[in-house]
Amino acid sequence: MRNKISNLIWGIIFIVIGVGIAGNILFDWNFHIFFDGWWTLFIIIPCLLSIIRSGLTIAASGGLIIGVMLLVSQYVDIGIDWWKLIIPAVLIVIGLKIMFQGAFRKPLNLNHKGYAEGYVEGQGHSNTTAKEYSAIFACNKIRVNDRFTGTILNSIFGGITLDLREAIIDSDVEIAATAVFGGIDIYVPSGVTVKVNNVPIFGGVSNKTVRSTDPNAYTIYLNSTTMFGGIDLK
Repeated sequence: MRNKISNLIWGIIFIVIGVGIAGNILFDWNFHIFFDGWWTLFIIIPCLLSIIRSGLTIAASGGLIIGVMLLVSQYVDIGIDWWKLIIPAVLIVIGLKIMFQGAFRKPLNLNHKGYAEGYVEGQGHSNTTAKEYSAIFACNKIRVNDRFTGTILNSIFGGITLDLREAIIDSDVEIAATAVFGGIDIYVPSGVTVKVNNVPIFGGVSNKTVRSTDPNAYTIYLNSTTMFGGIDLK
């Protein structure tokens, strides 16, 4: 349902642009694709779509607030320099993200029947706790050589390397990752599929993994936020 809403929004955006351009040609409309602050849409739209797809998260909400604030600054003068508010706003969002990591996030780890990991038909969900690793102004290297059930990664002005090449993955799992002015390298074992759901705020995810051709292969779901940082899947 959430993906359908996301697709609907993208469809509406393209239709509006197409109709606007056609109106300029046929009826001499004064329609412009580029307007003051149009570049803020590269922040607002990804954050909005992430909220629709994955629920309300601190990072997506913070990015949306920053994007809207920058857009409003193009039209409203309140007597202060809006740019001076960006750094404290980002720092506040980072702090909230660290404090409440996972509190507002919708889990993505599903089993092959479409249920969340730990779900038993007729019994509901069982609680599973993912290990959390952080690198704040530092580096952290993690190697997993036993059963892997998911994890939470926070890289703030630092770097994290997660090596799963010898890990045992016998169910669909989720990696929740945040890279803010930092980087995360994740080495994925062969025979699994990786699906990425990322909120890019001047950052991104590079997925260099080879997709498994096995229809029964388990899936690693990466639910991530990249602010001036990046995540490499290898």
